[in-house]
Amino acid sequence: MKVVVGDRNVLPHREQFEAGLPVGTEVVWCVPFDESRVIEELADADVYVGGKFSAAMGAAAPRLRMVHVVGAGTDNVDRSGLGPDVQVCNTFHHEQSIAEYVVAATVMLRRKFLQQDRALRSGVFATSVYDPSIAQPFSLSGARIGFVGFGHIGRRTWQLFQAYGSTGAAVTGSGRAPVVGLQWVSNSSDLGRLMDFADVLVVSAPLNDRTRGMIGAEELGRLGSDGVLVNVGRGPLVQEQPLFDALSRKQIAAAAVDVWYRYPGPDGVGEPSVLPFRDLDNVLMTPHSSGVTHHTFVGRVADIASNIDALAVSIRR
Repeated sequence: MKVVVGDRNVLPHREQFEAGLPVGTEVVWCVPFDESRVIEELADADVYVGGKFSAAMGAAAPRLRMVHVVGAGTDNVDRSGLGPDVQVCNTFHHEQSIAEYVVAATVMLRRKFLQQDRALRSGVFATSVYDPSIAQPFSLSGARIGFVGFGHIGRRTWQLFQAYGSTGAAVTGSGRAPVVGLQWVSNSSDLGRLMDFADVLVVSAPLNDRTRGMIGAEELGRLGSDGVLVNVGRGPLVQEQPLFDALSRKQIAAAAVDVWYRYPGPDGVGEPSVLPFRDLDNVLMTPHSSGVTHHTFVGRVADIASNIDALAVSIRR
């Protein structure tokens, strides 16, 4: 069996990955990703492991049995060049890391730590202790957390928020979710009700035709001037211009944005939006990194190796 790896996130766990594969497996590492080299290696490959898979890669891989994404989304896999029997797999293990990000970002934004850090670098103690015009910030005790989507990320995040004494509610595509201490659960027709309820809105829904742009100016207005939005789902779930406007006009208090409207090439250099979010002092900007931890990829690498092993067993049969 030949496995081609084109994802640099697997490389730090190379020893673990190769040890979990069937005996005799040939592993070719195309890291950093180079599509032309990958295409050459795919001619006799059985498995491709990576985040991007183009139609040209599929056309160059007549023997391919599996495309394994090193993450949850398969939206960067072009299936047009793949045969009907090729398995397209994904893997998770990021819920703990993303949950930590959501809670940490929420604390930073509700407590105004970003602004305090910037001010203190200029010698200003920006706290109500010294400046009576500054309001005392909010803790998480009693904070109302609204979840747009309540899958494995939402559930794990809610477990952490519960430890702080927060209350919660959720809307999901089906209107169903394990209640696990939430005040209520409904479908997306109750999104407005959720915006009215929430002090903090956690967005982790999948992106599809029904959810694209589901949060716009009206919804952000209902979140209110003390509201915090944390998007760890996909950028276009929240409309780009209305989010920028709500932040710049202080119609909402702050946002943590980990998922964006534009992404760079392999060099990692590029603007995440056509709008100057970087100029705002009430937004935490991170490069789709909320789930990127050693913990996440140890679990993912184990899953990928296990799935390849299962494929090898089915081929021998």
